[in-house]
Amino acid sequence: MTKYIFVTGGVTSSLGKGIIAASLAKLLQARGFTTTIQKFDPYINVDPGTLNPYEHGECYVTEDGAETDLDLGHYERYLNTYTSQANNVTTGRIYQYVINNERAGGYLGKTVQVIPHITDEIKRRMKLLGETKQYDIVITELGGTVGDIESLPYIEAVRQLKWELAGNCLIVHLTLIPYLKAAKELKTKPTQHSVKLMSEQGLIPDVLVCRTEQPLYKDLKRKIALFCNVTQDAVIEAMDADSIYMVPLEMMREKLDLICLQKLGLQKGTDPDLSKWKEFLNKLRYPKSTVTIGLIGKYVELQDAYKSILEALIHAGAMNECKVEVKNIHSEYLTKENAESKLESLDAILVAPGFGSRGIEGKIDAIRYARESGMPFLGICLGMQMACVEFARNVLGLPRAHSTEMDPDTNQGVICMMEEQKSITQMGGTMRLGSYACELQPGSLAAEIYGNTLINERHRHRYEFNNEYRERFEQEGFVPVGKNPKSDLVEIVEMKGHPFYVGVQFHPEYKSTVENPHPLFVAFVKAAKDAQEQRSAAVEKANSLVI
Repeated sequence: MTKYIFVTGGVTSSLGKGIIAASLAKLLQARGFTTTIQKFDPYINVDPGTLNPYEHGECYVTEDGAETDLDLGHYERYLNTYTSQANNVTTGRIYQYVINNERAGGYLGKTVQVIPHITDEIKRRMKLLGETKQYDIVITELGGTVGDIESLPYIEAVRQLKWELAGNCLIVHLTLIPYLKAAKELKTKPTQHSVKLMSEQGLIPDVLVCRTEQPLYKDLKRKIALFCNVTQDAVIEAMDADSIYMVPLEMMREKLDLICLQKLGLQKGTDPDLSKWKEFLNKLRYPKSTVTIGLIGKYVELQDAYKSILEALIHAGAMNECKVEVKNIHSEYLTKENAESKLESLDAILVAPGFGSRGIEGKIDAIRYARESGMPFLGICLGMQMACVEFARNVLGLPRAHSTEMDPDTNQGVICMMEEQKSITQMGGTMRLGSYACELQPGSLAAEIYGNTLINERHRHRYEFNNEYRERFEQEGFVPVGKNPKSDLVEIVEMKGHPFYVGVQFHPEYKSTVENPHPLFVAFVKAAKDAQEQRSAAVEKANSLVI
């Protein structure tokens, strides 16, 4: 029978439930158990697709086209396996299903209530992956913090499941042990209150994972166990780590996986082989060089808005045995006049995806600088589209060139809305989402990078390259080298004669993992390294001539 582990959080948000859930899943997977993770979010939105990044960070897209919470990105990066629509559930989706069912007469005229109708639907979805795909262990992360009003139906559903599933269900509660510098003490009271609040709602944790800045000494663990009604070996120390990729090893040291398996009545399985993971960490911690890449975007003050891009750069940096330092540059404050002074010290430029007109001209100015100076450039989604606009304006001589998203009245729309989207007015779920095939031009840089001429990548956009302009772009060396084999939509553009100038309509960052860094990011970071070495060699040569 499938076993279920629920990860809850207390005291404060942003403690890292997603990282703990992913780390535990990684260890269980390494022991030979088929494992998956799902996220239940308590907000009323049906999905995060229409949420502003400032509200909820990045919207992560799965292979099957689901717009999901960014924690699913962590799950995939750790487990190196795909998630799906079923791995992310929101309160909005639960209520939408129940209300639609009520309207269709599914409850035979009964009064529809939170208990049992909402909680029954929550339980059904919590067990869905275990029942349909027969995983050994399903880990469920509950969003929010214990005590939140919106989380109550989820806590109640887990309480019922723990009773229904008997010994096949486990609660891991992530909490905080703050260190008061003035008193020079670790304080357990917030954790005690968190567990007390949880117990008032009918749930008592089986395992406590305690975030802390200082080590938890033995007597403190005994005190936590006593007041929180858990065994002492189930009080897990989670020290702050210098990288999220250290957490699985820390949790293995604390035997989190073994304790969970013991409490679920499972054998410990094979000893985990994390040699690849450790090799990655070794390269990450001891780089041989450093490159600086400028991230041009309009949400750069919020790191979670570009989470998958930042992680993909870390993966690619480790593969190239170099540290990638990301310099955040807000496109809203980038102009033609200051572009050179802000960008000239960089080794490469990445223009990020996004929606809306704010900061667009700054992105275009950054792309122009990269094109004219020969600096390695990678444009993702909107970044690729603005590369087309920049080239059309400054090389093809089309002064009104733009995307019809930003300028609906332009008669030079080199980027325009897909035909099938023009009649749709509702925002949620109307984009081109999920995995699509892309056919690469033999001999192109993209084909060399991928080592193949047929690839699949994930999309999230409404606007496309206007094929009416394709021939004019090609004549000037701006070549669409990747296209969808069915729709003929342009997926990848390159520039002839440039060291590294690539724009992609899709989101390669979604498919980069620790064990399989994305080849496009690996090539981009390598191009940044090469550019830095060439510039250093040129400076050295110039200095020797002066001497």
